[in-house]
Amino acid sequence: MPHETRTPDGFVVSDEAARFDRDVAHGWIARESYWAPGIPRPLFDKALDHSLVVGAYAPDGAMGGMARVVTDRATFGWICDVFVGEAYRGKSLGKAMIAYLRDHPDMQGFRRLHLATRDAHGLYAQYGFVPLTGPDRWMEIRGNGYL
Repeated sequence: MPHETRTPDGFVVSDEAARFDRDVAHGWIARESYWAPGIPRPLFDKALDHSLVVGAYAPDGAMGGMARVVTDRATFGWICDVFVGEAYRGKSLGKAMIAYLRDHPDMQGFRRLHLATRDAHGLYAQYGFVPLTGPDRWMEIRGNGYL
């Protein structure tokens, strides 16, 4: 069942899949993001299909922002692909989407909720995010890009 909330400016943040504009979202992430430039559309669609995805929609219905959470919906989540379209910046949509995710029924009771950011630490700190606990315990395998 879709979940949604409305901002004071009349934007709607929703996880309704039918409303989410994959073409717009792929354009943002593939052409404008610093973390996934050039991501192939099939790979992006697969990521969306296996995540909790939200969009922020203007009063006219246009999608102004997006966020994605890789999650088991029980114990862990990783917030990623948070993006606000250029025409919609300065309207607190990033804040609205993070607040929405924090309150989403499928995001309650987690042991850990992670994210990574190059330049928005102050935004995320407002919602309780702190530097990684025990980074010496974490390991990763880094890919060479998109195959």
